[in-house]
Amino acid sequence: MNHRSIRKFKNIPLTTMQIEAIVRAAQMASSSRFMQAYSIIGLTDPALKHELSEITKTPYMEENGHLFIFCADLQRLTLMADEQEKQEMRIMLGSSALYPIAVTDTALAAQNAVLAAESLGLGAVIMGSVTQDIRWLDRMLSLPDYVVPLFGVAVGVPDQQPEIKPRLPLEAVYFENCYPSERDLQAHIQAYDDDMRHYYQNRSGNNRNACWSRSHIELLKLPIPLDDMTEYLHGKGLNLT
Repeated sequence: MNHRSIRKFKNIPLTTMQIEAIVRAAQMASSSRFMQAYSIIGLTDPALKHELSEITKTPYMEENGHLFIFCADLQRLTLMADEQEKQEMRIMLGSSALYPIAVTDTALAAQNAVLAAESLGLGAVIMGSVTQDIRWLDRMLSLPDYVVPLFGVAVGVPDQQPEIKPRLPLEAVYFENCYPSERDLQAHIQAYDDDMRHYYQNRSGNNRNACWSRSHIELLKLPIPLDDMTEYLHGKGLNLT
């Protein structure tokens, strides 16, 4: 209940035992049909971490105790199949039915990894920005078909103690038997916006006048080029739109 994202770490590398403990905890996450459809790549090459930090304009991509890249991985399911079976598997592997399973498996594993890191007295932050240049990252990691990088997790000894961000009210996320009316939800969101505005204006750093709903309305209005991501996924053997 005390989770907070850590974006500044001390210059102390994780030990092999810490890395293994975090990965083993990730592996204990629930998995649909026990596919375990994810892979985790530890990025240790300083030059690669620096380049990724430059691309994403994210200092803590480079300055951390260890950087994990979490990938949705459906390729491993094919390894023991013969060539005829691989051909027969292609339609299902490339469909929109399996990819969400791999994404869910990966997310659950990553959350377990973060909880394990925190239990060891470490801090962590999950970063979707690793995919800012997803084709470069794909080449750098030598990823085969059906393997897609989703996000990074930077872990290390915390060098900051940020305040915990308020979460949405329970009434805005948990409902019994049916989804509530827009009017009921809007009342809870308005109250939450007031809480978040107070948080942003009074926290210890990076103060601003902002609220939760307006920030995401503005984000979702941006003309983000989605065609390139669709083309990339098609190139990985995934027929997603």
